[in-house]
Amino acid sequence: MSWNPALDPVCPEGDEVDRIAFEIVPRARDLGDFEVRRALPSVQRQMVGPFIFFDQAGPAEFLTGQGVDVRPHPHIGLGTVTYLYRGEFFHRDSTGAAQVVEPGAVNWMIAGKGVTHSERTRPATRKGPHELFGVQTWMALPEDQEDRAPSFAHHGKQSLPVIEAEGKQVRLILGTLYGQQAPAEMLSETFYADALIQPGAVLPLPNEHEDRGIYILEGEVEISGRRFAPGRMLVFRPGDPIDVKSVGRLPARIMMLGGATMEGPRHIWWNFVSSSKEKIEEAKEAWRRGDFRDGLFSLPPGDDFEYIDAPER
Repeated sequence: MSWNPALDPVCPEGDEVDRIAFEIVPRARDLGDFEVRRALPSVQRQMVGPFIFFDQAGPAEFLTGQGVDVRPHPHIGLGTVTYLYRGEFFHRDSTGAAQVVEPGAVNWMIAGKGVTHSERTRPATRKGPHELFGVQTWMALPEDQEDRAPSFAHHGKQSLPVIEAEGKQVRLILGTLYGQQAPAEMLSETFYADALIQPGAVLPLPNEHEDRGIYILEGEVEISGRRFAPGRMLVFRPGDPIDVKSVGRLPARIMMLGGATMEGPRHIWWNFVSSSKEKIEEAKEAWRRGDFRDGLFSLPPGDDFEYIDAPER
């Protein structure tokens, strides 16, 4: 990283330099109409708590007639949540769920032994210019929950706990944080929160969770005397006191994430996550067979006329 030459750096002392265990620079990928930045999994770290996949989508602007069409595709062994700041998706999945994903709300889908889903921009939204900006995450399931039946739950923005103090606001998306609990059912110890920090304000990061990290979406923050710009994930040592200070002219927006360390690493292939290579191979073959009536997977009702083929490798 580079110091801002207009500012005098505050040099960390003692073990403060080691409180940031990893700084992850996400990989950018152009999807045509918009760009995603993938922070997890990375070379430095596969997971932070149960979080095994972390994508920033956008910000992007779409012209009239344009939109996102993520065709039906499969998952095993994970839970997904898309959290939006701007824009919307229409989610369908093979449990029968059909739900609009709106800013500040939570769509929590547990794939378990196998689910398919799609995310598309609605025709009504395509009638004019529109935006998209958000974060999509996958969470690995505990080994004893990987074969559970798939499920879906929606929780509106107003149902999520909001913790406010001087100069900062935290909306708890999943799990527990600052003595509050979000409504979605979690299968392992988790926290996931959207935090807005006004310039000059300081947000202390609780240390009751073993794995802790933040992702900077907007603004600049200072931690242990170091400044960080948007598009960085920082992972911290367990138990260390961490203060996140907003130091830019504009408020800083960060995602806070983590929880208990998972019991072991996971195998990942395409959209499949599992503690077992054999289960991934079975899921590969099931999707390639395309038996959506009697096989492992079925297509989402109302969006079953096309699907994404599995990659060759």
